[in-house]
Order: sequence, then C-alpha cells, then structure tokens
Amino acid sequence: MTLPAPLLVGVGGAVGAVGRQLVSVALTRRQEAVPRGTFVVNVVGSFVLAALTASAPGGDIALLVGTGACGAFTTFSSFGVATVDRLERGRWLAAALNGVGTLAACLLAVAVGWGVGLAL
Repeated sequence: MTLPAPLLVGVGGAVGAVGRQLVSVALTRRQEAVPRGTFVVNVVGSFVLAALTASAPGGDIALLVGTGACGAFTTFSSFGVATVDRLERGRWLAAALNGVGTLAACLLAVAVGWGVGLAL
C-alpha cells in the first residue's frame, strides 16, 4: 500500500525538521563567522538530495526523502539571514565566508553526491 503524496512529504518533512533542529542545537555557537549547524545541514542535505536524484528512485522515495526530509532538513532562509545579519553588524569577512563558503561547499557536496548516486 502506498501512502498519499502529501503524507509522504509530511512524514519526511517532520523527520528532516527534527534532524535540523538537533544538528543546529548541537553545533551552532554564538557569534561564529559561519553558523556550523546551518552549514552542516545544508552541505549534508545537498549531498543526500544529489545522490538521491542521480540514483533516480522516483516515486515514494523521492517524495519522502527528497522533497520531505531534505526539504525540511536544509535551510536556505537561515543561511540568507545569517549572512545578512553579519553584513548588518559590519562583519564583512564573516558574511563573505558564510556566503561563499557555504555555496562552494554545497556545490561540492552536490557534485560528490551526484557521483555517488550514479554509482548506486
């Protein structure tokens, strides 16, 4: 029996959101240049989604893990807010490290994840 798509996305989203909260609480420290929790969830989520997409499972797995879990686990909005917050406080180097560093790491994670997914 297959579950309805909204339910699959919702269950995956719940798992992803809880996972993001746990990682963020465990890793993020005040006033760091690059918020480690946000950085880690975005890099890991980029890798997992790329591996999943490249392996092309489709259907329920894509909805549960890709749209649901990865969608809720990763957080572009927190990345954007953290970068602008650093700019607003005059921490230009920290903003640049967060912006460029996160983007570069996520793109690298996608490339590696894609390779892994194709190998599966």
